[in-house]
Amino acid sequence: MFNNQKILPAVRTMKEFDRMLKTSFEYGVILNVHINMLASLVDYANRSGKKMFLHADLVSGLKTDEAGTEFLCQTIKPYGIISTKGSVVTTAKQKGVVATQRAFILDSSALERSINIISKTNPDYVEVLPGVIPKVIRTVVEQTGKPVFAGGLIDTAEEVEAALAAGASAITTSNYKLWDLYDKK
Repeated sequence: MFNNQKILPAVRTMKEFDRMLKTSFEYGVILNVHINMLASLVDYANRSGKKMFLHADLVSGLKTDEAGTEFLCQTIKPYGIISTKGSVVTTAKQKGVVATQRAFILDSSALERSINIISKTNPDYVEVLPGVIPKVIRTVVEQTGKPVFAGGLIDTAEEVEAALAAGASAITTSNYKLWDLYDKK
């Protein structure tokens, strides 16, 4: 999966975006971005051989509903879309874009709700936050059968490896030190 790429660099700024483009990573995640920047960022990433997931909920100026998702899929054309909203995930899948359901697992009730949502939306991937709880990663993988990204609060190589050992397919992180550690330049 992802050509054995363990880290999915998550970028919030142009400086981070430029830094990510200089890595050997093929896949990445665009976080906080203004709607006016989307087309040029995704186009530039594509021309640089990068496949970008776009976190739809964090696009400033975009309403994350069916119409907003259709706009992203048909006009911006990212490799994938990430969202906490089931309707966004469902619409992205309908439009042929790789869809990731983001789930914040704060307690056992949130875990149960998230598994129910995942079963309804049938995403291509699930992103579990915080990603430092191997037990939760293992449970989501086992109960949904979906590949899982682990994100949030992962700061060390040991935490990366623990999440991967628990069944995560990749780690989403904006931590440059982890990018550098796992970059195969």
